[in-house]
Amino acid sequence: MIGRLKGILISKQPPWLVIDVGGVGYELEAPLSTIFDLPETGREIALFTHYAVKEDTVALYGFLRESERLLFRTLQKVSGIGAKIALAVLSGASADEFARQVQTGDIAALTRIPGIGKKTAERIVVELRDRVDGIAQSAPGFGGGAVPKDPQSEATVALQQLGYKPAEVARLVKEAAQPGDDAEAIIRKALTAALR
Repeated sequence: MIGRLKGILISKQPPWLVIDVGGVGYELEAPLSTIFDLPETGREIALFTHYAVKEDTVALYGFLRESERLLFRTLQKVSGIGAKIALAVLSGASADEFARQVQTGDIAALTRIPGIGKKTAERIVVELRDRVDGIAQSAPGFGGGAVPKDPQSEATVALQQLGYKPAEVARLVKEAAQPGDDAEAIIRKALTAALR
């Protein structure tokens, strides 16, 4: 099992990262909260990882904070939630926000996360209400990332990876993007608009 990787960040294209560890390039999928807090490519980073083996696939997920990895793993214990939805949760809300939504039973807020319907939101509240306190201690959030060459394209790809439909992504990005915005700012504004 791979629990942590430390190496040089080679590529950062949401939701994918490539890290060179001793000449081996590890490809990881990561939530936007991790991606936006990473330095520019060419710098050394260390990530907590989750190694998943299924019948026909092997996947590696990367997280800047232990709390993100813990929430990712905890979410997948709920029936109907897989890695894609768990990444969407981490990409769209901090651990504190998610914990508050679960503890208050805010089904409406939970169903705004791509891939979560009413029944799944209800299961999350029932199954996780007593388990989210410890996870929210150090909340994952958006941080300063490097300015990409084409912020709107990067934002578009990231939002589509979160499960939003292309037409909706185009509308969200068009409404959110302002001159001088980086991809992080566009995505943050688009997600805020989508979750209203």
